[in-house]
Amino acid sequence: MRAIRVTAGPYEFMARLELAAAPKTCATFLSLLPYRQRIIHVRWSGEACWIPLGDLDLGLGYENHTSYPAAGQMLLYPGGISETEILLAYGGVAFASKMGPLAGNHFLTVTEGCDKLGDLGKLVLWHGAQEIAFDACS
Repeated sequence: MRAIRVTAGPYEFMARLELAAAPKTCATFLSLLPYRQRIIHVRWSGEACWIPLGDLDLGLGYENHTSYPAAGQMLLYPGGISETEILLAYGGVAFASKMGPLAGNHFLTVTEGCDKLGDLGKLVLWHGAQEIAFDACS
């Protein structure tokens, strides 16, 4: 198991890579580390935050994909009918865009700090974009 530290706004989470279920997505994500970006609230999907990546082509297809992630699950949508993105669910989610339903690769699951996911979601919703950082842990 490879652990990832996720720092978003004032909150810190530990997450587990889903190496067996999404090996290509995990390998691609690991190649990006350390990764820094800003996270914003979703428009269409419900209780989630996302990192828009525009037309970034990571060379990925679908693996371990879902439209209904549970709180604490992170998806990487590889692009296609909508832009490439990373989505972090903090509550009920039906992953979608203005183009309609989407499915993203579940590649990372929050294992510590889950009780703060809702707080992060509300912070992003009411106060705007927050810095987010992903770092590999030993």
